[in-house]
Amino acid sequence: METTDIRWNDEARAKILDDSDRVLQEAVLDLAKTMVGEPSDAAFAELNARLKDRFIDFEPGPDLRKYADAIVAGEIESSSAS
Repeated sequence: METTDIRWNDEARAKILDDSDRVLQEAVLDLAKTMVGEPSDAAFAELNARLKDRFIDFEPGPDLRKYADAIVAGEIESSSAS
């Protein structure tokens, strides 16, 4: 077996991605309750703090900045369909 053959199957890959999206959504929704009007850098730092230990090789990217900006601007809508 080649090392490139060692990988998650498609169902596992989908579940991993869904789980990671859920972790991100939960962090964003939770911060949206308390950080509206706060500095964007504070929301960004808090997102990083909440997510860094939840993922292997976590590196914050521009998507987290986008969510931090939306949090502090009050642009996050909670959904009861979670």
